[in-house]
Amino acid sequence: MVRKLKYHEQKLLRRLELVSWEAAAGSLAEVKALRRYRLGRREDYVQYKALARSVRALARRLRDLGPASAAFRARCAAALLEKLYGLGLVGSRRSLAACESLSAAAFCRRRLPCLLVKLRMAQSLRHAVTFVEQGHVRVGPEVVTDPALLVPRAVEDFITWVDASRLRQKVLDYNQERDDFDLAA
Repeated sequence: MVRKLKYHEQKLLRRLELVSWEAAAGSLAEVKALRRYRLGRREDYVQYKALARSVRALARRLRDLGPASAAFRARCAAALLEKLYGLGLVGSRRSLAACESLSAAAFCRRRLPCLLVKLRMAQSLRHAVTFVEQGHVRVGPEVVTDPALLVPRAVEDFITWVDASRLRQKVLDYNQERDDFDLAA
């Protein structure tokens, strides 16, 4: 005989389905991606998968257009490749083959914490996520506190520390570039 669950136990188990927990939790690859890219919400990864799926479907539809619409296909393929290249999701603007192999991991690699690690502003993704959430990073003139921000190629060069950040001061001290005027303020 099983006892009746208390209120807080029911609240914790409300979303958990014990009969088919593997199907409810998602695949093992999804869990690995959530850990690898330090995604805070599973919904973000689901959206990235849906976007990648729609881009792949669009690339397939463009590829399958007949020879009568070659000019239209070339124009649409160039626009799609330009958009994806500008977002940093594909490496080149040459062929639709890059679009057909687009995955959710490409979206995850364009998130702000991943770029902080790539630019060597953080040692690991865990530190990068912490820096972003604490408000130490700005993209252009705006301070960013959301680690889910997707950074396009054009804005990638404008990722810097916030002026009042202690991390920026430590980096300047280490490089011996700190200005005396900053010390007075």
